Amino acid sequence: MSIERVRLYLAEKSMEDRIKEFDVSSATVELAAAALGCEGKRIAKTLSFKANDSAILIVAAGDAKVDNPKYKAKFGTKAKMLTPDEAVELIGHAVGGVCPFAVNEGVKIYFDISLKRFDTVYPAAGSSNSAVELTIPELESLVPGAEWIDVCKAWQDEA
Repeated sequence: MSIERVRLYLAEKSMEDRIKEFDVSSATVELAAAALGCEGKRIAKTLSFKANDSAILIVAAGDAKVDNPKYKAKFGTKAKMLTPDEAVELIGHAVGGVCPFAVNEGVKIYFDISLKRFDTVYPAAGSSNSAVELTIPELESLVPGAEWIDVCKAWQDEA
């Protein structure tokens, strides 16, 4: 089970006890915000794409939307999200629980700058009813090698 992979991954940093599990779904930004009692923009949604025959993840603020021209400028191709089956196969997590932790080998992870305006954010923890609250430095330390990029829009109007 994907959440168990994440639990083991976070245990390596003594952070497994930070995982929150809910009796309700947290599979979308809106559902996660309701389960956590926070603003949707603080949900760190992890979007899965196919870019040049590789699977990539972009972690962005809940109110951010991928800007197609920025995406194409960065990756040299149109934004094409993975299907639910492709996400499980290529990333290792099912849609609704996709997160940047304990992913399959070779998956490149990017953080969108829309996250930087928050002290803490809530990415999923491998299931459609989980999340973990992390500071930006904690998120960076848990995902070594992740690159900060600017490929989203619609969030700059919010502070």
